[in-house]
Amino acid sequence: MSDARPIGLFDSGVGGLTVLDAVARRLPDENLLYLGDTARLPYGTKSPETVRRYARRAVGLLLSRGVKAVVVACNTATALALDAIAEIVDVPLVGVVEPGARAALRVLSALPEADRGAPVAVLATEATVASDAYGRAIRALDPRHRVLNVACPLFVPLAEEGWTENEVARAAAARYLAPVADAGARVVVLGCTHYPLLKRTIAAALPPATILIDSAEATAEALVSLLAPELRRNGGPGGVTHLLVTDSSERLRRVAARFLGREAAALELVDLP
Repeated sequence: MSDARPIGLFDSGVGGLTVLDAVARRLPDENLLYLGDTARLPYGTKSPETVRRYARRAVGLLLSRGVKAVVVACNTATALALDAIAEIVDVPLVGVVEPGARAALRVLSALPEADRGAPVAVLATEATVASDAYGRAIRALDPRHRVLNVACPLFVPLAEEGWTENEVARAAAARYLAPVADAGARVVVLGCTHYPLLKRTIAAALPPATILIDSAEATAEALVSLLAPELRRNGGPGGVTHLLVTDSSERLRRVAARFLGREAAALELVDLP
């Protein structure tokens, strides 16, 4: 059997393309349908009620396109709206928070015993930090561990501008990450899908032994485990990726190319009901 229906991915903008890229590498035969709600970004500054309303509308559009699974490739939407999305979804659903939390704990458990008492640091947007989504997820898995939430709001525009390894990015990283180093955190979760683009700058601002957890990679691994054999697309040429956006511009195309690491496919402009 082969199920050719696409896997749907949703984000408030283009940051979730890091998740799409990770999924495409692990599941190269699958068709992927990505929706970026670019007309309403950023979600990180919106109220929880607004994020929940926007997220349900966006996922509703993906469901209307016949997706066989949904990936909420947005930390803010996962933190604030995953339960609301689950109410309307009857296909496998995965967000980015729990996979990142599980990956952090796996790495922490493999460290020398003397290092396991250090807090897990989470770098995220202000909305994700305020929700303590990663903290709740980590404590639900193992209540012994402490979590240090650090808001890094400038990382998002730096990633979109392509300023990921210049003096401005290095100065922001030094400012934001000083508490992480002071706390002795050995495991740091990149709790925003934009942040992998700044991975080298973030790593350089932390002690050399620090381990970074890419929530995009962890989410792709979780999707592979969640997708039952009968839902897989088997045979034929490689999968096709289709990108939907609620607002389009030439700048958006350039930013999307940065996140994908290649020229973005044509962007289909859609409107949410």
